[in-house]
Amino acid sequence: MIRTQVQLTERQVKELKRLSTERGVSVAELIRVSVDGLLDSRLEIDEESKRQRAMSVVGKYHSGLGDLSTNHDEYLAEDFS
Repeated sequence: MIRTQVQLTERQVKELKRLSTERGVSVAELIRVSVDGLLDSRLEIDEESKRQRAMSVVGKYHSGLGDLSTNHDEYLAEDFS
C-alpha cells in the first residue's frame, strides 16, 4: 500500500471515527472502501452490455393503450393536469 495524506473537515473526521468504531474497522479501511466505490462507479460499460441491458426492457412494460404512440402528448397532458 502507498501512504498518502488527505485533508478532511472536522465533521468528516468525527463521522468517520464514529463509523469506524461502529463497524469495527479502521478509518483508513473506510476511506479505501469509499475510494473503491467511487472508482467502480466510473467503470465504462462495454457496448454489448449496454445493448443487452437496453434489450432486456423492450416490451417489458405495457400501457394497455392501443393509441399511446399516436396520442402520447394528450396522455401526458392529462397526467400532469
